[in-house]
Amino acid sequence: MQALVFHGPGKRSWEVVPDPRTQDPEDAVVRVDGFTICGTDLHILKGDVPEVTPGTILGHEAVGTVTEVGPGVRNVSPGDRVLISCITACGRCPYCRQARYGQCRSAGWVLGHTTHGVQAEAVRVPFADGSLHRLPQGVADEAALMLADILPTSYEVGALNGGVRPGDTVVIVGAGPIGLAAVMTSGLYTPERIVVVDPVPARRDAAVALGADLALSPDDDVVERVRELTGGLGADVGMEAVGIPETFDLAVDVVRPGGRVANIGVHGKPTTLHLEDLWIRDVTITTGLVDTSTTPMLLRMLQAGKLDAGRIVTHRFGLDEVTAAYDLFADPVASGALKVAVLR
Repeated sequence: MQALVFHGPGKRSWEVVPDPRTQDPEDAVVRVDGFTICGTDLHILKGDVPEVTPGTILGHEAVGTVTEVGPGVRNVSPGDRVLISCITACGRCPYCRQARYGQCRSAGWVLGHTTHGVQAEAVRVPFADGSLHRLPQGVADEAALMLADILPTSYEVGALNGGVRPGDTVVIVGAGPIGLAAVMTSGLYTPERIVVVDPVPARRDAAVALGADLALSPDDDVVERVRELTGGLGADVGMEAVGIPETFDLAVDVVRPGGRVANIGVHGKPTTLHLEDLWIRDVTITTGLVDTSTTPMLLRMLQAGKLDAGRIVTHRFGLDEVTAAYDLFADPVASGALKVAVLR
């Protein structure tokens, strides 16, 4: 089969590799019908994730059809159309028993990280019963792809950790795919207003189209604008959806005393936590890796038409166009790309 293989920082290749086979009784092999590219894949290619070794197939977001299962697999069968979660869960360890699947002691984030990933014609999925979700009838592949990672991430690490409530003012710093997904999932709680901050006009427009009430540029006086909207108080919830010190600082600065800051972005460099200012303001800061415990519920919401996840997909490619998909996704300012769907 063919797959997108990491060969060290800055090096990737769509090449022929051996077909996957079950190695453990709880494995499944899935024919990949579609996958997408994550910003984390770009971090890997930059050399920011040293755990990924040369020769690893990239990718952790896909949908497909089960072709083979080990004798220990009970929840899926050959022929089932499935969502491949970005998180692999054994279902038995202390963390899995608490639904903290991202911290699974036997797995967690392994696909495209510490084992071969999904950007291929087929993939071996460990612990298939805890890592695959059968897709409901009528759910399109490219919409389902958004539930492999960005929708549960934005919902769990953003809306739930941030404690979004009806009537809140929510400020989301960053309108990339995760930030836009945070707009959608925060909207499930009917906040009074959602404000998005991003330097790219097209992404600000996308945020408004997906439910944001106001989209600002970082060049605006964001803190003052938010205070004007909230009677001088500030936001109830600030979400950081980029992963750099400047955007984290802004997410902290916009919240009111007693406010909540939910960090969603993946940070590659240290940032300063100004406890000398925060302690007296009763500010709560949360971090987290997605657990995907909410994926079944989000799938039901998608099937019911309550989440229009497919709107985040802006570009579509065939499997033989993977390198072009990467080039386009890596330059979102020029291309206008949000999420790309690579479909069989």
